[in-house]
Amino acid sequence: MEFIASNYAPIMFAGLVVFLLLGFPVAFSLGACGLLFGFIGIELGVFPSSILAWLPQRLLGILANDTLLAVPFFTLMGLVMERSGMAEDLIETVGQVFGPIRGGLALAAVFVGALLAATTGVVAASVISMGLISLPIMLRYGYDRRLASGAIAASGSLAQIIPPSLVLILMADQLNRSVGDMYKGAMMPALMLVGCYVAWVLFLAIFKPERVPALPPEARTYREANGSSGYPSLMVLLGLSTVVSLLLASQMAQLHTWWSGQPVQDVPLDEKIVTALCGGTFVAFVIASVNRLLGLGLLSQLAERVTFVLIPPLLLIFLVLGTIFLGIATPTEGGAMGAMAAIVLGVLRRRLDMALFKQALAASTRLTSFVMFILIGATTFSMVFQAADGPLWVEHLLSALPGGQVGFLIVVNVLVFFLAFFLDYFELSFIVVPLLAPVAESMGIDLIWFGVLLAMNMQTSFMHPPFGFALFFLRSVAPDKPYVDRVTRQVVEPVTTMQIYRGAIPFLFIQLFMVGMLVAFPGLVTGRLDKPVEVDLEAAGAQMLDALGTGGYGDGGSANDPFSQGYGDGAGGANDLFSPSINDPFSQSADTSAGQADNGAAADSGSGDLLLPGLQQPQPQPEAGAEQPRHAQAEQPQAASSDEDAAADAVRRAMGG
Repeated sequence: MEFIASNYAPIMFAGLVVFLLLGFPVAFSLGACGLLFGFIGIELGVFPSSILAWLPQRLLGILANDTLLAVPFFTLMGLVMERSGMAEDLIETVGQVFGPIRGGLALAAVFVGALLAATTGVVAASVISMGLISLPIMLRYGYDRRLASGAIAASGSLAQIIPPSLVLILMADQLNRSVGDMYKGAMMPALMLVGCYVAWVLFLAIFKPERVPALPPEARTYREANGSSGYPSLMVLLGLSTVVSLLLASQMAQLHTWWSGQPVQDVPLDEKIVTALCGGTFVAFVIASVNRLLGLGLLSQLAERVTFVLIPPLLLIFLVLGTIFLGIATPTEGGAMGAMAAIVLGVLRRRLDMALFKQALAASTRLTSFVMFILIGATTFSMVFQAADGPLWVEHLLSALPGGQVGFLIVVNVLVFFLAFFLDYFELSFIVVPLLAPVAESMGIDLIWFGVLLAMNMQTSFMHPPFGFALFFLRSVAPDKPYVDRVTRQVVEPVTTMQIYRGAIPFLFIQLFMVGMLVAFPGLVTGRLDKPVEVDLEAAGAQMLDALGTGGYGDGGSANDPFSQGYGDGAGGANDLFSPSINDPFSQSADTSAGQADNGAAADSGSGDLLLPGLQQPQPQPEAGAEQPRHAQAEQPQAASSDEDAAADAVRRAMGG
């Protein structure tokens, strides 16, 4: 029994692994393991009997978490856009734009995957849509089956790293960091990953042109009456939009000065980019709308098609991500605006009816419930695991690795890479990240960088042969038998499972290359983040104490004023309204001094704290000799009360009462 009690944390972790290997659902495995080991620990005397009494408060804290409220909003936004046929329009239009060049259809798959990732964020919908529409066209015109399947699966999985990704929301919640900062940090790596996919396709187009043929002229549907392609008109519109964007970016400070009436010298880069892109796309949309309404004939069919298909989702991206980056809206508010805008777009395009809307609501509810059940189980497990000093065991296990930060990151990424064979990103976010985050922070690793790095690594879980979910989605829609193409009337050979696996390998290596780049160059993530504001906590505390009229660190304030308490031996410490209960196994020791924590610090260390283990704010330590017996603390309020009664009697006598 002594051996079990002294090694309770590793035994508990091994028990969770056994539950998972037996095939139990992850949410139930986490919850059952936490409750089982909680009861066993109480019987063995490892925990106090009141440990599980704090579980309801922890679970209610999940429901009150504003960050997680963004999950159903972004999910609903993506499903509404997917149900309203946006994916089909994007695939057809972008395919026509890039089709005439070698590798154009593969490039179209990559760009459409990136756009769908930034609007829908649903991997299954992206892969299945492109598998049903793009894959038959690629096979019809002689694309290599391995490249076609790999490009579709890889571009569909971009939804895991391109904001507004659900993975990044969960990472921000588990790491106790801002979702907006997580989005900012992930933007540059995500764009670089898309660029690497494009570079691979262009490499094949140059050195293996037979594998990526161009779309033949008869397959280009958008042509003018005189037989021209319509590209000059599209290039002119694109150039005009670019000029407007550059002018807006260069005159942003002057516009701010004119609007506010106050001189503005510098404007944040995020605001310049978002405003410039919004202005340029809006001008293009207005020109195309006027041209169509008045029948001016200034734009080609291709230019009009590109404008009306691409600009609505682009404006939706700017609406959601732009407001978050600029600090105008929180991620939850941005998700709500995105969901409402997606519904409005679907109705205006007459693509969304009540039946499709009900399907989107039902799917959003199922996914959100799935996330909540896993989080409830993870909270139960982590509460008991934390009480068993599990984070300390993990920290001792990983902090002794050779190589410092780099060695730790290499081991962690290898571990996550192999765990992703069997667990998806939800399970990894709720099981692995809470164990690794305290160790990373104790080693001085920026948690935004750490979260984006893990999110990039988790994306590989969709591309692992033979376990990748994106590969399963593509296999479900790829032809598995010979069929007759409806256009060419020729027999097309099926796509084998091995061809799908082999096609995924180059893109999997590209993803791992990006993981290595993030390890080597953390500035790719942290370079665009707002610099932390340095605050002198002692000076700020002294100013607050002076403003409240207290005696600072001396003998505290009034016994009845919970906001005027000192850190010394003042009587007010015993009356702190927010101090943790002495029965809370996660709060400070019951023997600490009465004035050890002020309101904010005590709230941070209380039982309702949702911070991860090891991420709590540092608590101020009491001065030497400040500790007092409990009976002395209990007597001080009474003494203060009697002093107040005596003072009141003296006042009444002085007034003749």
